[in-house]
Amino acid sequence: MNKFFNIRYIVLVAFVSLASCIDRDLAEVGDLEDITGPTPFYTVTDVTTSEFDCEDVELWANYEFNFQAGSNLAVNGIYYDWTITPAEGVVLINKDVPILEQSIDAELASVVAIEDQIAKLEFKLPCETDAAKIAVMEAEIAALEIELAAAEAALTDETLQNVADLEAQIEALPAATLQDQELIFQFPNPGTYTVSLTVTDNLGKSDVVEKTLTVNQAVPSIAIPEIGEPGFEDGTLFDGSGDGRDSWRAPSSSAWGSVFQINTKTTVGTLPEGTQAAKFPADGTRTGYQEIEVTPGATYVLTYFGGFGSDIDNAYGDYTVGIISTNATTLEESKLAENIIATRSDSNVGRVKDVFKKHAITFEAGENESVIILLRNSGVETRLDAFEISVKL
Repeated sequence: MNKFFNIRYIVLVAFVSLASCIDRDLAEVGDLEDITGPTPFYTVTDVTTSEFDCEDVELWANYEFNFQAGSNLAVNGIYYDWTITPAEGVVLINKDVPILEQSIDAELASVVAIEDQIAKLEFKLPCETDAAKIAVMEAEIAALEIELAAAEAALTDETLQNVADLEAQIEALPAATLQDQELIFQFPNPGTYTVSLTVTDNLGKSDVVEKTLTVNQAVPSIAIPEIGEPGFEDGTLFDGSGDGRDSWRAPSSSAWGSVFQINTKTTVGTLPEGTQAAKFPADGTRTGYQEIEVTPGATYVLTYFGGFGSDIDNAYGDYTVGIISTNATTLEESKLAENIIATRSDSNVGRVKDVFKKHAITFEAGENESVIILLRNSGVETRLDAFEISVKL
């Protein structure tokens, strides 16, 4: 009995001893000094804006970059200090300014949308040489100005007060400083700048990160080419006219073939776009020809939908969409390798009648300022629809 009691006593003493080792009341246990220093880093986002006229002459450029500081420390107080070299002409902008400006645009969305339409037309107008297009654009601007006046008159007192409050917030924002964690630097000119960030914690420990920032010269955005009657719908030319194929007529039918026919579906949704598509009879005598302007050196992606008619199973057939140099003056010359910039052919093998497939052609403009989009087929009736072009970034 005494032996059993002794064993229990020894176990109890051991448990009490272990418990005392984790007693939270013991001095300095769990309160070790934090000796981790800061490891600074920062991120940069280019928010440069610029404007060029239709001759690609720069009107203005704001070389702005958003800087946001950070470190490995999430608990200790952090202090930031930025240094820019060279600093002459660099302007500091509070990070909240563009956010509040976007909020103002959102309040005035109906007005801003019309102003944007007017600005786009006024941008194109000085460089337009076609008298008919100039007349249409001027009429559109006049009509939009009437809409703009109506939209401005319709703004409610609540909206106007919200805008006034947001403008007051912008005015009341503190000036950005080199001690802000996040701010926008506006650089005076393109060039190379050294940007360093010093991060200091509340224990006085600090470290520095330094990077070189290259501010590139602003360049005009690459214009997206205009394709006339891309969906082959009536009334889609700039002046509201057109039979869906007027933009696709070759300069000489004897050299290029007659323009294609139009396939019409009364039920919306049957075709990829609208109720009309280009129709090419099985004999392959019809073509589509349209010259578009491109920017030398740019890369483009042309997309479209293709399908086959009721004679899909009668014979082998295909359709071809080509990007052709304007050096070609006939259909035969368009087939020469030196005149082909890009081409794609798709056959009826495994295809189903009236089921369209989407295709894409990527091409480089090279030194060309304009190219020809050429449409043709062979073997069986073909339909093409919904052409779109975009700049590949």
